[in-house]
Amino acid sequence: MDIKSLFLERDHANNRPKLVEPYVRDPHINRTPLLNVIGLVAVSVAVTLILARNINADTARQILNVSYDPTRELYRRINEEFVPLYRTQSGRQLEIKQSHGGSSRQALAVAEGEQEADVVTLALPSDIDGLRKRGLIADGWQRRLTNNSQPYTSTIVFVVRKGNPRQIRDWPDLIANDVEIVTPDPKSSGNGKLSALAAWGAVVSRGGSEDEARAYLKTFYEHAAVLDQGARGSAITFAVERIGDVHLAWENEALREVAQNKDLEIVYPPVSILAEPAVAWVDANVKRHGTLADAKAYLEFLFSDQAQDTIAEFGYRPIKQQSLAKAAGRFPPLNLFPVTILAKDWSDAQQKFFADNGIVDAIYKPKPRAVAVE
Repeated sequence: MDIKSLFLERDHANNRPKLVEPYVRDPHINRTPLLNVIGLVAVSVAVTLILARNINADTARQILNVSYDPTRELYRRINEEFVPLYRTQSGRQLEIKQSHGGSSRQALAVAEGEQEADVVTLALPSDIDGLRKRGLIADGWQRRLTNNSQPYTSTIVFVVRKGNPRQIRDWPDLIANDVEIVTPDPKSSGNGKLSALAAWGAVVSRGGSEDEARAYLKTFYEHAAVLDQGARGSAITFAVERIGDVHLAWENEALREVAQNKDLEIVYPPVSILAEPAVAWVDANVKRHGTLADAKAYLEFLFSDQAQDTIAEFGYRPIKQQSLAKAAGRFPPLNLFPVTILAKDWSDAQQKFFADNGIVDAIYKPKPRAVAVE
């Protein structure tokens, strides 16, 4: 059908078609003002933008926090506090995934690409610095956040059976008679490494020689009943399976352990090591994922007043004095020595004690779990 045929009407009187002019509205009758049209378009655009924003807000972005073993409960709460706050501030809905295990094993999994962490929150600065050496984290990462990227401190304490039947109060008591020690593997666990460094430091910080420290550490491992791969595994071994006489644990893990098991108690030794867990975003991964802003905001939140109070609640010693003061009853004063009495810094301690053919390799042999025979 051609265009002209659309305007043909039959003339019934003469029985032939006639041409009808198409209808044209009088421009002076019921004309919609141009401003009204523009207004309708503007409203339509605004509605579209609002819908788009809501769709984006409802589509959760995701980051992965690869952390060490006993921080599950802490970061679960941190995430619950941070996510709604971040949505209010940024308009973005964020989902935070967690992964936990022995700190050194976790760092290795990130280094080898098994876990594409956006952020790492690990037990030792040396674990994070190992990722820097692999090109995954930028040089100077410790200077990017407050307090050298260390949101809290901790230490190693003793957990014993109720009433302390073996009378364990100091480091020499751990190697008396047939005392059985439970501590994680120093090759895979931050807790395990800190237990070794604390044992060594307990000797040299009180005037002992390195030869005496080496002899003590060798005997220490001879008393180790079980060397689990991570801190939480050791806690289960001691508290649930009831293996061993004393558990060398993170202070926060000891507080959790005793709160859940009334037949246990904490012993604070006269000296122990100042543990300095650290955090960083993983530059190579956040660049690939497009999550730098999310990861940075998440880690910055750890240094806020709200997060510092939460950190104290879960048994970690916050760096903000006002948060520490609020929880002073949980944290007795301690004589803690720095890593620098053992080595130049954390990276040097890693190399000296835990690298292949280091001190620990020379004196310690892994102890596999015995398999129960039924």
